[in-house]
Amino acid sequence: MNKQAILHIPESKYCYPINQNAIILRLRMDKEDDIDRVEVVYGGKYKYYLEQKSAVMEQKCKDNLFKYYEIELELEDVRLTYVFRIWKGQECYYFSEDGLTSTYDFKLSYYNCFQMPYINLNDIHEVVEWTRGAVFYQIFIDRFNQGLVDKNTDYINLEWGGVPDPKSFTGGDIPGITQKLDYLKDLGVNGIYLTPVFESISNHKYDTYNYKKIDSHFGTNEDFYTLVNEAHNRGIKIVLDAVFNHCSNLLPQFQDVLIKGKESKYFNWFMIDGDKIDTENINYEVFAYCEYMPKFNTSNPEVQQFLLDIALFWIKEYDIDGWRLDVSDEVSHHFWRKLREAVKKVKPECVIIGENWHDANAFLQGDQYDSIMNYAFTKACLDYYAFQTVNAQGFAEKLNHLLMRNSGQVNAMMLNLLDSHDTDRFFTSVNKNKDRLLSAIAVMCTYMGAPCIYYGTELSLEGGYDPDNRRCFDWEESHWDIPFMEILKNLLSLKQKPVFQKGDIRISYDENLCYIIRTFENSEINLILNQSGKTVGISQTGTILAQNKLLECNLLTDGFVIYEN
Repeated sequence: MNKQAILHIPESKYCYPINQNAIILRLRMDKEDDIDRVEVVYGGKYKYYLEQKSAVMEQKCKDNLFKYYEIELELEDVRLTYVFRIWKGQECYYFSEDGLTSTYDFKLSYYNCFQMPYINLNDIHEVVEWTRGAVFYQIFIDRFNQGLVDKNTDYINLEWGGVPDPKSFTGGDIPGITQKLDYLKDLGVNGIYLTPVFESISNHKYDTYNYKKIDSHFGTNEDFYTLVNEAHNRGIKIVLDAVFNHCSNLLPQFQDVLIKGKESKYFNWFMIDGDKIDTENINYEVFAYCEYMPKFNTSNPEVQQFLLDIALFWIKEYDIDGWRLDVSDEVSHHFWRKLREAVKKVKPECVIIGENWHDANAFLQGDQYDSIMNYAFTKACLDYYAFQTVNAQGFAEKLNHLLMRNSGQVNAMMLNLLDSHDTDRFFTSVNKNKDRLLSAIAVMCTYMGAPCIYYGTELSLEGGYDPDNRRCFDWEESHWDIPFMEILKNLLSLKQKPVFQKGDIRISYDENLCYIIRTFENSEINLILNQSGKTVGISQTGTILAQNKLLECNLLTDGFVIYEN
C-alpha cells in the first residue's frame, strides 16, 4: 500500500457538512492499491473511546494518480470523531492522525483521531438553489444587439459584423438584450451574465470610472431596470460583472491622487511607490501592465466600504441576482469575506462567482465565493476535443479530478464554460467541427454545475483570441444552422430535469468511449462520448434524450448519445 498517497484533511474538501446533521467524508488513496474496502469508524466525540459505529465508504472516482472514497454520514451527535479502516483480504489497517497503522487504540483516540468538533450553522456552505437548474448565457454587450435607435451613435466606428480590433465599437446595448429575451428563453437560457455595464471609455468597460451609472453606450439606469424586470418576468436571472480589483484612471478618486499626490485623502486607496503618481514609469499597482487601470488597495477599509456600497446598490435598487468577480484571485480574502457577508445578508440567493482560472479551493470554503468560472473544465474539454492530447481515459480522469477539488456544494454551483470573452472560441479551437462542439456542450450540460453558453455559440460563431472572440451576433436567420441549434436547445433543456440538477455523478471509460452517469431517485441518465476516431458499437437501452451521429447502435466518431433508463 502506498502510504504517501493516503490523504485526509478534517474541515476541508475531504470533510465538510452539507446540513446541520450530515457530513461528507473523503479519503484519497493510490489508484493502483489493491483494496477490498474502506470503512469509516466513527462516533460522538465524548463517547468514542467506548462506542464506535462503522460504515463502508464507496469508491467515488479515479483520476490519473488517485482513487477517492466517499461517504455521507447522518449524525445524531454532531461532535464527530472518526478514523478510517482499510481492508486488504483478512488484514486491516487504520488511518488516523498517526498515519497508517496495523492497530488502533480507541481508548487513546482523543490523541490521534480525526474530528469535526461541531457543525455550526454559519460554517455550512449553502447551495444557491436556483443555480442547480441554471443555464447561463454570457453577453459581451457591444456585440450582441443594438436596440436603441435614437441614441448618439457617433462613437460607433465599426459596422455590424465587421472584424473587431481592441478599440472597435459596434453599438450593442442593454435595450438590445431586452428585445431578445424571448429568443434567449426559447434557447433554454434562464441566467444572463453580462460583461461590465458601468461608465467607461472602452468597449469592454473593464476600466470603470462611475460604478453607479450605466454607460451611455449601453443605455441608461432605467434601461437596465427594465431589462432586469423583463428578465425576471421570464424566469431569467441577471448576473453583473464586479470589477473590484481595479478601476479606470478616470475614476475621480484616482484623479484626485494624480493632482494632489500624497496630500490626497484617497492616496491610500491605491498602491503607490513614492509620494506621487508617475504614469510614465508606472510606480503604482495596475491590472496586468495597463497604466490606465490602477489597482485598488482592497485592504483599505475605505476602499472596502466604497466597493461594498456598489455591490449592495445594484442588489437593493435593481434586484440583480449575482456578481461575477473580475480578477478575483488578486483581491484580498478579507475583502471577499466582507462582501459575502454583506451581500448574503441583503439577498441570500444572490450568487457570487469568482474569476479564478486555477484551483480556487482557498476561496471556496463557504466564506467567500459560491463558485468560480470553471476554466479547468474548459481546458479538459480542449484537451479532449481540440488538442486531442487525452483519450477517453484521460478525459474521464481530468473530470473526476476536478470534482475532487471542491465540495459537492461548490461543484453544484460551478459556472462551466467552453469559452468566453477571454479565450479563443471553442468552435474555432476544434477547427470548426460542429459535431465536437455539440458533444462538448452535451458534457457541459451533464456535468456537475451550471452550463454557460458564450453568446453566438448557437450560431457556431468563430473567433480567435481577444478581440477576435468578440465578433458581432448575426441576427440574419437565413444564415443560421437550424438543425444544429435544435440539438443545442434540446441539450440545454435537459438541465431542467431533476437528475441533471441533483443527481449523483459517475465518470468512467473504456478503450474507446467516455461515460458520464447521473442518478437521482429512480432516474438514471447515461452520456456516451466517442472521440476515438472510429465507429463504436454501443449497447444502449432506454429512452434517447439527445444524440448526434448515432446510427442505430453505432456511435460514429465525434458523436454522443444521452439516454434515460
